[in-house]
Order: sequence, then C-alpha cells, then structure tokens
Amino acid sequence: MPRERDPGTVRCVRLDDGPVRRGTWWRNTSRFRTTGLWYELLVREPFRLVFRGENKTVTALDDLRFADKGQATRLTYRAPLISKGLARLAAPFLRGEFERLADGVAHRLPTAAQARPS
Repeated sequence: MPRERDPGTVRCVRLDDGPVRRGTWWRNTSRFRTTGLWYELLVREPFRLVFRGENKTVTALDDLRFADKGQATRLTYRAPLISKGLARLAAPFLRGEFERLADGVAHRLPTAAQARPS
C-alpha cells in the first residue's frame, strides 16, 4: 500500500516472499530528492503497524494505529524523521517540503485504507 497512501512514493518493491509479517522488507524510492529507503515492518498487530525506513541520511518511523469507533475506524498516523550526519544541518530548510508531503499523505491515507480488502 505505500504508493497508494504516499504521494511522495515513486516506487515501492517488496524484497522478500511469503506472508507480510514482522521483518518483511521493501525498497522505497521517494520523489523527495529521489532518495531511496529500505523499509522493514517492525510491528504487525491487529490495531497497529510500524515501519522503519532508513538510508545514510535519515531514519523514518511510520506508526499507524487503528481504533474501533463503532461503525468507523479512527486512524492515527505518525511519521517522525530523524536526520543523520550532515543532513541534520539541512533539516530546518527542508521542513516545508516534508510538511507538504505529510499533508499529501494525510489527504490520501483514509481513501487508501478504505480501498484495501479486509
């Protein structure tokens, strides 16, 4: 689902076979500065998914939590980015670009989640 939920994703390829489980890996290519991240599924629980994406300049944690609200589901999505090395110096100047990407995800994620089969 990464590409459907994230307008900043150009391509996302799963790197292993079998059922999606803790430890499953993907290679994600982002529109943002055409960077690539290696993503691993850290947590797969009935009401929570956590992915860690990493490359030499950044670590991203995507934490999705689902709460039953009667006939609806509340989705809470947090995705902090931690800059590494010299990229930490550029982080304040890139904040606006990160926020625009986050706004795109917030807009598309509910629709992408509804479109997924149970």
